[in-house]
Amino acid sequence: MTRSCICLPYFSGAGHTRRLAQAIASGAKGCGTRPIDVTDMTGADWDALDAADAIVFGAPTYMGSTAAEFDLFLERASDRWEEMRWADKIAAGFTVATHGSGDKLSALQRMAVYAAQMGMIWVGQAEIGTPVRPGNPGINRDGSWLGLMATSSRDKSRLIGPGDLETARRFGARISSAVHRWNNGT
Repeated sequence: MTRSCICLPYFSGAGHTRRLAQAIASGAKGCGTRPIDVTDMTGADWDALDAADAIVFGAPTYMGSTAAEFDLFLERASDRWEEMRWADKIAAGFTVATHGSGDKLSALQRMAVYAAQMGMIWVGQAEIGTPVRPGNPGINRDGSWLGLMATSSRDKSRLIGPGDLETARRFGARISSAVHRWNNGT
């Protein structure tokens, strides 16, 4: 098995979350990535998660929290808790919803609390967009710091707008940098 330093377990109901996972992975240059659809887990996927340096959780926000299919994955993964098999791994999260708020913070809090219970080290979003930085239009437009938030595009051929995709790529780069710093002490 080829080791991926970042695994991205996600659930995607209509493709939006998968698109964000791909953008995050593209930003994590210099670090092998493995997006994992949690509805189709294999033994190799579980092995990759256990071996990964970072786990980036992703789910759409449905009715104020993460989707039930993603929650089932978290429950299945919790058998790693007693042995703290994911302790000291970098963790992060991303979500998407129809509305600008869409109660996405609640979904990110669900992921962050889960990561804390698993002994993981949480990495939040660090991109500043407009109005503070006018040169960054569309970047982190929801003003989320706990993790990546995106708003689904009404254009279903696009799924996610260009600003949110660029924010996702930058988030992937941040996570990759955190992995290298955590592992190398630099």
